[in-house]
Amino acid sequence: MSPSNAPIAVLKRLLYCRSLLRAANHCSPHDYDYYMSDVKTAPDLRIEDGVAVITFCWPEKLNALNPTVQHEIARIFDELPGNPNVRVIVLTGEGRGFCVGDDLKYVVESGDTELPEMGFAGIGKRGPDYPLPIIGAINGFAMGGGCEIALACDLLIAAEEAVFALPEPKIGWSAITGGVQRLTRDIGIKQALGIVLTGRNVSAAEAKSLGFVNEVVPAAQLMPTAMRWAQQIAECAPLATRCSKQIAYTCLDVPDFATMMREDTYPLARVVYESHDAKEGLRAWVERRKPDWKGN
Repeated sequence: MSPSNAPIAVLKRLLYCRSLLRAANHCSPHDYDYYMSDVKTAPDLRIEDGVAVITFCWPEKLNALNPTVQHEIARIFDELPGNPNVRVIVLTGEGRGFCVGDDLKYVVESGDTELPEMGFAGIGKRGPDYPLPIIGAINGFAMGGGCEIALACDLLIAAEEAVFALPEPKIGWSAITGGVQRLTRDIGIKQALGIVLTGRNVSAAEAKSLGFVNEVVPAAQLMPTAMRWAQQIAECAPLATRCSKQIAYTCLDVPDFATMMREDTYPLARVVYESHDAKEGLRAWVERRKPDWKGN
């Protein structure tokens, strides 16, 4: 970005940030300072029983993310696939917000506008080849960039109070870093356009009826429910879940039925059936015991 364009970009992102708060219907037009901060708050990472739980820890700011924190999240996502103790990721936020996008006060004061290579929070541009399933446990507002993070998850569990929105058109922007694209693939063009052209709020119940949320639960049951889904995934062979994820996403782009059904369309298909875990799964079933997955 050239120096002459930097102030304009920062101003646009400031207006965008304010629009998110207005869209939430819980903040006045002057409350945009409320969730912009000069403090760097790293996400919390906890690993237990094969599940990595990443929590955005800025509740007083509705989990707005400055560039430094976004790069830290990106680093975590880069490293987790190499951890043999992790089979699945659960992503959530602390407080009333899942994530409401950028921390604009930090951006204005630091001049730091660089996003991670993999998009907003290092998640938005990750594709179907990311090896670990990602579950979004949406506890509250998922607005703008936060909504794009949610849509980048493989499964979404939402609290009843959760709200989704891509309000970028209200300030002359478009959710081009994954929001429009992923939502259209998830729910079809007519339903998606009804959301992205208006920038309107979508409740958790409506999100489930449209098909981009898997389950809606009371807030107190959000994390137990997300962990139940995660444990079910963690009990399966990791290479098999990775292959299934690859097939599910890749088949959306296959032009014809015959190609879609060909095994060699999916690089991991043959690898799975020739793997140690495929043999181990059969042996464990015959011997009526729990399989000992190796991930290969």
